[in-house]
Amino acid sequence: MKYKQLLRGMLASGFLLMGIQAEAKTVQVTLHAVETDVAYDNKGSTYRAWTFDGKVPGPVVRVTEGDTVEFTLINDKNSKNSHSMDFHAARLDVVEDFESIKPGETKKYTFTADNPGVFFYHCGSDPMIQHIARGMYGVIIVDPKDANALPKADREYVLIQAEHYENPDDKTAMMQNKWSNVVFNGGVFKYDPVHDSEATSWLQAKPGERVRIYFVNAGPNELSSLHPIAGIWDRVYPSGNPKNIQYALQSYLIGAGDAATLDLISPVEGANAIVDHSMRHAHSGAIAVIMFTNDADPEAGRGENILIR
Repeated sequence: MKYKQLLRGMLASGFLLMGIQAEAKTVQVTLHAVETDVAYDNKGSTYRAWTFDGKVPGPVVRVTEGDTVEFTLINDKNSKNSHSMDFHAARLDVVEDFESIKPGETKKYTFTADNPGVFFYHCGSDPMIQHIARGMYGVIIVDPKDANALPKADREYVLIQAEHYENPDDKTAMMQNKWSNVVFNGGVFKYDPVHDSEATSWLQAKPGERVRIYFVNAGPNELSSLHPIAGIWDRVYPSGNPKNIQYALQSYLIGAGDAATLDLISPVEGANAIVDHSMRHAHSGAIAVIMFTNDADPEAGRGENILIR
């Protein structure tokens, strides 16, 4: 009897609630394929991009493991090309579900987000290399249903690496890997005021905070050797799955079309620089400065601010 009373007391106090499970739900996601001019550097230089919702990268899609995703793709009637959607988090029929749709058409499909992690999404229409290179990519985060599967992050940021080609119509240059810049989140030195004085944004956190980077390499061709200069990755989760854990890595290699979740903690004030340690990539734009200061913006890396536009 005493044991039962003690057990009821522990349950009432939440003492045994160590593995809180999120309840599965249905999430409706609608994206629009839009062909529009988009800036690719801090000066405002533009190119004719193919996008999801008019942005490069596309919107962050976030669901929980076990959720059902009801997806709708609408190809804008003013588009000149057919487009499609390939979610790396989905297990479907590539022919039926990932098929291309013409301008003005709509495509719907449903999938279950079975695996937690961070996954690439992109247009899969032919030629796929051009649709990705012109900006049709983004990230879907599938949070684990067990709220305690990962250490709690104090701040979160999305970084998507890709190559930028001077002429977005030059498919030959893409096949020959003749890119002009490697970018984070669609911009050359977008978060690096050190190498570009016109950069106005960077990542922020306080010393001691756990900063979680959801990283996708959109490619379409290059590998990324991701390294935090003046830091060490505290934990790395290939594909973002909590079961795929590695500790204290100086760099982590992420192939085109792949992703990882990487945690960073700085014990001191100052700056780290997240770079692709292939120096040709870094020096052409793939650098993101993260400032660790005690007066860091309390909104940075939280809520809707995990992808800095």
